[in-house]
Amino acid sequence: MLKVIGIGDNVCDIYITSNMMYPGGQALNFAVYAKQIGVETAYLGVFGKDEVANHVINTLNLLEVDHGYSRHYEGENGYAVVKIVDGDRIFVKSNKGGIAKKNPIVLNDEDKAYIKAFDLVHTSNNSYFNDQLKYVYETGVPISYDFSYKWEDWGVTEKVCPYLSYAFLSCGERSDDETKEICRRVHGLGCKTVVATMGSKGAWLYDGDLMLYQKPSIVKVVDTLGAGDSFATGFLVNYLRMKKESAEKIEESIGKREKAYKYALNEAAKFAARSCLVKGAFGHGISVPEPILKKIG
Repeated sequence: MLKVIGIGDNVCDIYITSNMMYPGGQALNFAVYAKQIGVETAYLGVFGKDEVANHVINTLNLLEVDHGYSRHYEGENGYAVVKIVDGDRIFVKSNKGGIAKKNPIVLNDEDKAYIKAFDLVHTSNNSYFNDQLKYVYETGVPISYDFSYKWEDWGVTEKVCPYLSYAFLSCGERSDDETKEICRRVHGLGCKTVVATMGSKGAWLYDGDLMLYQKPSIVKVVDTLGAGDSFATGFLVNYLRMKKESAEKIEESIGKREKAYKYALNEAAKFAARSCLVKGAFGHGISVPEPILKKIG
């Protein structure tokens, strides 16, 4: 069975309009979404010791997502304050990952041995994990990285891309032509396969040979939080599962690769649409505890 792990950020998204908070974070969302699709998953990150951390941990336990290699430190867990306007989430403020910014993941030998058991590591621009990518790369496990909108920091992007098998970019404000050129540039920096999502305008994939477009699946949106993460997960899990289960080497044939890409992109669009039908990234909201309400003002 395919095994994947999300390494990096976890938060609670605090909705100021409803005083509810939902577990999330790019790396954590990936682990949860992959579990929903039906593969073996795990999460490795940094937790604080507060009500926010407790809710994230309790949710992972409920969903049976292993997080046994994660770290725990005194201090605030990561959180973000958001509001919803016409179904779209607008970030108001955050604590920049909380204690994870001061105490990011530093991989030890035990972690590296653990990671080798997985078929993919997925991380993000918000995970304070960039300086550890070379150690994951040395394990031979492919790396997927969500840049969100931060691919525009080309100095960082240039340093990160050589380690990546897959990169995900948010290009919602860009035209098709601009997005395709951005994909080419990121690929040229060393990333093997680049996927750029454009929200309701669809997505583009480029791997040096193929430039493929995926139209969106249209639904009546409840909440777009996590849509990009669910698209990335839907693509990665379905593509990697096809590679793992196929008797043929998909990547060695452009035709077979194109067929696999198209299937995975279409499944990703459908999965992302379904994620927009629930509040929060994947539900499991609770009322914001009073100490957190006071903290965020």
